[in-house]
Amino acid sequence: MTALKVIVTLIYVLVCIALVIIVLLQEGKSDGLGALNGSTGTSYWEKNKGRSAEGAISTITKILAAVFIVLSVVLNVVFQ
Repeated sequence: MTALKVIVTLIYVLVCIALVIIVLLQEGKSDGLGALNGSTGTSYWEKNKGRSAEGAISTITKILAAVFIVLSVVLNVVFQ
C-alpha cells in the first residue's frame, strides 16, 4: 500500500505543477476599454475561440483541475 501511495502522490505533485503552469499560460479575460461601451465579443475570433490554442489550454485546465480534485479525494480518503 505504501508504494501505491508514493505513486499517487508523485502523480499528484506532477498534476499540481502542470496546473500552475497551464493557469499561468492563460490570457486574461478582461474586456479592457470594450467593456465601457457595452460591446460584446461577437467577432469571428470570439466565436471560434474553442478551436484555437487558447481553447485547448482552457480544456486542458479543466481536465487537470478535475484530476487534481479526484487525486485530492483519493489521497485523503483512501490513504488516511
